[in-house]
Amino acid sequence: MEYRTLGNTGLKVSVIGLGGSEIGYQDIAQKIVDTIVHRALDAGVNVIDTAECYADSEQLFGRALGKRRSEIVLMTKCGHAMLASAADRGGGFARSEWDRAMLEASIDRSLRRLRTDYVDVIQFHSPPRAVLDDGAVVRVLENARKAGKARFIGLSLDADDGAHAVEMGVFDTLQISLSVADQQAIDLVLPKAAARQMGLIAKRPIANAVWGSKSAPGDWYTRPYWDRMRALDYEFAHGDFEESIAIALGFTLATAGVHCAIVGTTKPNHLEANIAMRARGPLRRTDYEAIRSRWREVSKPDWRGQR
Repeated sequence: MEYRTLGNTGLKVSVIGLGGSEIGYQDIAQKIVDTIVHRALDAGVNVIDTAECYADSEQLFGRALGKRRSEIVLMTKCGHAMLASAADRGGGFARSEWDRAMLEASIDRSLRRLRTDYVDVIQFHSPPRAVLDDGAVVRVLENARKAGKARFIGLSLDADDGAHAVEMGVFDTLQISLSVADQQAIDLVLPKAAARQMGLIAKRPIANAVWGSKSAPGDWYTRPYWDRMRALDYEFAHGDFEESIAIALGFTLATAGVHCAIVGTTKPNHLEANIAMRARGPLRRTDYEAIRSRWREVSKPDWRGQR
């Protein structure tokens, strides 16, 4: 497994991290989560990223980690209420949770669920610009760090607000969407983050592999990527599906400034396949530049970074 230093945090992170949204939202059994976590750890993955709003993902990870907590760079997020039911999940988050007292309670609740005294990184989850500009709210994370509840603080954002967040000079890490179908951050955010030595975590690094579906997805989350991939019509997307995923992941990890890519899964063999793909070596520079060139040629002004 390849490791990189997460910006100025000094944390050594595997280039592939395990995400918790699918595990939480798809109601995965504890036994399966245990298998995914332990196989990931055994393969050298040392990053887990989850969130308070990913249903019971935190509890599942907390139980699975057990005595292996010290092997993991553990990250979670706060700033959104738990979704009440599966019906709510189709339309986004149920309600905002940016009240300072609620944020503090959310962080403590996450620690209980994860069965740990601290997380390595606590992140704001897609905060509105007004939240970023509210020093009192931002101090909730700073206070959590001072109290030892988190070693570092960060946030998960889209590209537009991501640039503003970087310029604040407050956060240690930034998690942002970056993939063959989502490249706005490469020019808008990554150079600024690198200049400040921020840890950069790529979410949705394979664009949900939407090109593997012949029909348009019905959900709001993946449909924009499906539409973009149809327009981009990358040559690699017409070849072997597993090889195309390797190219897509390779593109994200070949982007200057990226330290870790978060991959979500509910199947142990999927994560192992991604690890095996990465072990074959980095994406060739010519292939990387071809993808970038196609993006510049085809992308539209409204193809903004996704949350």
